[in-house]
Amino acid sequence: MSSLFSGVWVPLVTPFQNGAVDHAALRRLVGHCTAQGVHGLAPLGTTGEPAMLDDNEQLAVLDTVLEAAQGLPVMVGLAGVHPSDLQRRLQIFATRPIAGVMVPAPAYVRPTQQGIADHFTRLADASSVPLVLYDIPYRTGVEIQLDTLLALAAHPNIRAIKDCGGSPDKTQALIADGRLAVLTGEDAAVFTTLCMGGHGAIAASAQVRPELFVALYQAVQEQRLQDARALFHALAPLVRTLFDEPNPSGVKAALHLQGWLDNELRPPMTPVSDATHWRLAKHLETLASAPS
Repeated sequence: MSSLFSGVWVPLVTPFQNGAVDHAALRRLVGHCTAQGVHGLAPLGTTGEPAMLDDNEQLAVLDTVLEAAQGLPVMVGLAGVHPSDLQRRLQIFATRPIAGVMVPAPAYVRPTQQGIADHFTRLADASSVPLVLYDIPYRTGVEIQLDTLLALAAHPNIRAIKDCGGSPDKTQALIADGRLAVLTGEDAAVFTTLCMGGHGAIAASAQVRPELFVALYQAVQEQRLQDARALFHALAPLVRTLFDEPNPSGVKAALHLQGWLDNELRPPMTPVSDATHWRLAKHLETLASAPS
């Protein structure tokens, strides 16, 4: 089951301060995640608010992450609909030493399955780095169906999937097929996906307590399921609350409570409510005594 796209990957938030990208906070956060043993970093995914960043800001974020990562693998999010614009941005990203690009289905336009397959195939053909498929229908408005995923798995440059499809049957089928590295993007499904034989997770909540997610992953790999189960149950209340309001508002609130960054998002995103903020503080306090 060896793959570069294995283990605990962190889809990083993009810190802001007074409306601008806070690169110093981003470097600190990357350094913390790296020191706690995560296996890879994924800037400019959903959690990184890329839709609120212009092209220059996106590239600057990527450069900061690569510099601070000190050789840790980095896959970068690449979302959009316009084919030539996507290929232009892909070519720019690929001038950097990235491990791959994470690409969702085209949002809003709701293409057919053939249109989805063509979209990914065009990018995979044009890319000098591997593609990681990103199946997240509740954001894009369209599901990448199992047959489409299995057909795309035959492409030599499509290596993995961030699985937010919400279908345990599809997850199991992809793991059983074995050609794509399956990384769950649903934080609440980390334990079950790993136990089914998945390769890992791209989990936004992992940047809040990275050492516990790494310990959970390692415990499953070593078949210490009782330890893994205990870690998952300890994390579960925090994970649920982090997503009570639209991501990444909960993650940014938690990171602010830990002192990593300002609790700032770009419109139309807004900070979490006072009630959610209070619950996050209580969960973090409880987790402070959790063994890693």
